[in-house]
Amino acid sequence: MSVAGLKKQFYKASQLVSEKVGGAEGTKLDEDFKEMEKKVDVTSKAVTEVLARTIEYLQPNPASRAKLTMLNTVSKIRGQVKNPGYPQSEGLLGECMIRHGKELGGESNFGDALLDAGESMKRLAEVKDSLDIEVKQNFIDPLQNLCDKDLKEIQHHLKKLEGRRLDFDYKKKRQGRIPDEELRQALEKFEESKEVAETSMHNLLETDIEQVSQLCALVDAQLDYHRQAVQILDELADKLKRRMREASSRPKREYKPKPREPFDLGEPEQSNGGFPCATAPKITPSSSFRSSDKPIRTPSRSMPPLDQPSCKALYDFEPENAGELGFHEGDVITLTNQIDENWGLQETGGMRLTFSLSRYVCSWLQGSWNLTRSGAPL
Repeated sequence: MSVAGLKKQFYKASQLVSEKVGGAEGTKLDEDFKEMEKKVDVTSKAVTEVLARTIEYLQPNPASRAKLTMLNTVSKIRGQVKNPGYPQSEGLLGECMIRHGKELGGESNFGDALLDAGESMKRLAEVKDSLDIEVKQNFIDPLQNLCDKDLKEIQHHLKKLEGRRLDFDYKKKRQGRIPDEELRQALEKFEESKEVAETSMHNLLETDIEQVSQLCALVDAQLDYHRQAVQILDELADKLKRRMREASSRPKREYKPKPREPFDLGEPEQSNGGFPCATAPKITPSSSFRSSDKPIRTPSRSMPPLDQPSCKALYDFEPENAGELGFHEGDVITLTNQIDENWGLQETGGMRLTFSLSRYVCSWLQGSWNLTRSGAPL
């Protein structure tokens, strides 16, 4: 920067400080200029916010907008002409419906209806894409150009005007101490900047018919979109109503359950404390049972070790079925295993004999079981 330029910056800074701190008054602009400047400022704010809200209207998802902006920037860097499109919510819904409709298959009335609705939603997404393109070309781009060119140029002229005003006011206060020619040049530059700024603002405010036409283009694009959307939805509604009529007229099929197959429980197992399926275990040739099915009585009056569960019979019991244990009053029965709360097991002479505990009340007495019947004696 030249010495003259540095001096001019110093003059402007000094004048600004004197106005802000010292309360000095600068050159006043006329009321028409101030009114024009105020209208331009309001116009600039309106255009900026309308642009932002229009983009939100077309692309409501902020995360998708941010991703789309990043992808568009990458596309420009790579030199790609076609930019990736915004993921329309109608398109996402249509893809979901089509996927599940195919999974349900052609035999499902609901699946076919989902396919119809999904195709219509994808058509709506395509119409919405056309709306985006048309609004961008005929509304967003012109307004963005207004912001980037005309309004930016006006702001530049106003900033330059303010700088020349400060320079002129500084030199005017020092009239007599600076050359008159320098003061005259400062006044000419100030008036020139004022005229340029005033002309640019006037041109903007007088040509606002262009902004009205751009707003009209936005409304026309919306009307075209909604007309096509109504047509698509009317067609879809007719298809679904026709499917409902066909389904209502179709005879209903009665449900007939298949016959149940016989369930074989197999051989009784006594693992994990399960219930036995038969009162008598399987008898092998090596068993000491006789060929007849007569129950076996195996009384035992010998006292078992006290560390092994046992019970003492208070009544006689004659076996009723094969494999049951019979005993006399006073017999001490060693409980080899308690299958569950209802069945006990004793192994004697290689035989596994069961007896029912559900018909008795048992309690510990000195390390052995006292076996009593719940009710009358046997």
